[in-house]
Amino acid sequence: MEKKWWKESVVYQIYPRSFCDSNGDGIGDLNGIRSKLDYLQNLGINVIWLSPVYKSPNDDNGYDISDYQDIMDDFGTMEDFDNLLKEAHEHGIKIVMDLVVNHTSDEHKWFVESRSSKDNSKRDYYIWREGKDGKAPNNWGSCFSGSAWQYDEATDMYYLHCFSKKQPDLNWDNPKVRDEVFNMMTWWCDKGIDGFRMDVISMISKVEGLPDGYVWPGSQYGDLSNTTNGPHVHEYLQEMNKRVLSKYDIMTVGECAGVTIEQAQRYAGNDQKELNMVFQFEHTSLDYDENGKWTTKRFYLPDLKENLSKWQNELSGKAWNSLYWDNHDQPRIVSRLGDDSPISAKCIATILHMMQGTPYVYQGEELGMTNCKFGTIENCQDIEIINAYNDIVGGGKRTAEDFMRAVEAKGRDNARTPMQWNASENAGFTTGKPWLMVNPNYKEINAEAEVADSDSVFSYYKKLIKLRRDSEWSDVIVYGDYELLDLQNEFVFTYLRKLNNKTLLVLCNVSNGEIEYQVPTDIHGDATLLISNYENVKLQKDLKLPAWFSGVWEI
Repeated sequence: MEKKWWKESVVYQIYPRSFCDSNGDGIGDLNGIRSKLDYLQNLGINVIWLSPVYKSPNDDNGYDISDYQDIMDDFGTMEDFDNLLKEAHEHGIKIVMDLVVNHTSDEHKWFVESRSSKDNSKRDYYIWREGKDGKAPNNWGSCFSGSAWQYDEATDMYYLHCFSKKQPDLNWDNPKVRDEVFNMMTWWCDKGIDGFRMDVISMISKVEGLPDGYVWPGSQYGDLSNTTNGPHVHEYLQEMNKRVLSKYDIMTVGECAGVTIEQAQRYAGNDQKELNMVFQFEHTSLDYDENGKWTTKRFYLPDLKENLSKWQNELSGKAWNSLYWDNHDQPRIVSRLGDDSPISAKCIATILHMMQGTPYVYQGEELGMTNCKFGTIENCQDIEIINAYNDIVGGGKRTAEDFMRAVEAKGRDNARTPMQWNASENAGFTTGKPWLMVNPNYKEINAEAEVADSDSVFSYYKKLIKLRRDSEWSDVIVYGDYELLDLQNEFVFTYLRKLNNKTLLVLCNVSNGEIEYQVPTDIHGDATLLISNYENVKLQKDLKLPAWFSGVWEI
């Protein structure tokens, strides 16, 4: 297997609005991130993925960009960005930017021109269609509720927005749009950034003719299946690679909703000349039900094991895996799969960080930050939550209390509560009024306390990261083959990693009770313990695994 720096890296995602506020306005910023580079270097990560910091009216927290080559006022200036990039590199940390090019803000100068008249030179930068029988051009529903089409009086036509109506989709079939995007990407690469995480990149090619989507039972609108993995997506990404990506030693990861293993092998195949890896989402919907994500349903462990193992085995040798539990769109894994306890946070981290692929740590995950008890909708800021609340509770389908329980289990704002730095007011995030409520448990869970505690979740993450990046077992952890053991066990997640003459056994009790367990593999001689969240554990055939136990041995 070909060795690459991005395969051997550990990435830390920063959601700038919630990370650290340097000027007391209640909003995190670039200088706040700069002030925490020592902390990140101490943790051991070597890549930051920075969620969008570009100029934006903030309808969808920066994923609606009005200028790709300027910085959002809330976050600082381009000079602040340049200083952050320089100091991160001095700390041995690379910076990967969020690339949001399926859509722009409706306040972007391209769209302002595009909507001004039908014969404007930028009209075809976006997807405009005539209405049908006085209604939208097709039945597509937006990811954020309602129709995916917005009527625009100025020209008596509709424009497509797969997300908010303030996020019109770009028309990638227009070569001028591709030129604009590739020139902008080149500008950032020349500035010295180290790669791109590409937002919903699998949506840049729509099915020709824009046919109606499938209407799921109980849904008012058609789905967006005709907007993902479209007919020209690989052609456009290969053009991007040829014109931009191949010219720099950078890391690329594409967010690819609805991607199959076969499609992932095309997007991120070793010889496909597109991307380094993709984010896929199959495992993140295994705890959904007939209400979609708005449920308190929990994971069933055999389903989760089967899914993660499928991606491990079927991409091995063909494409590269990205490994994640948390990000800005997912609730906190310690609440979702664990029980909010530090011991469960360590167990769940072990499962992920011992797999083949590049691991991503989302800010606060390394502290065991938990989901938040928001209480009422007034404490939430996320457009997806608010739109769903208005639709579901406002439409009389569920009570507010019932829906808020689902929000506290699965809502995106769980990931966006401010980073918990210390036990002072507002968790040390800001001296002002935070833009989103701070999780009330910050006095018990915070970075200052955990950095000083050798038994903390932070210290455990630090050990996991060191094992992967700087130990005699690094190669087997990064590049070794993966073999799942005991699929049907409902409480224990156990697997082997093998490379050359090394074999590692990973054993995790994913439950809050003691489990009697017989190890389903031969153990030869003395096993070497690499890491565990319990002390004095000797590996033998018959074990009593305490609650949330995790251990990794060379056998």
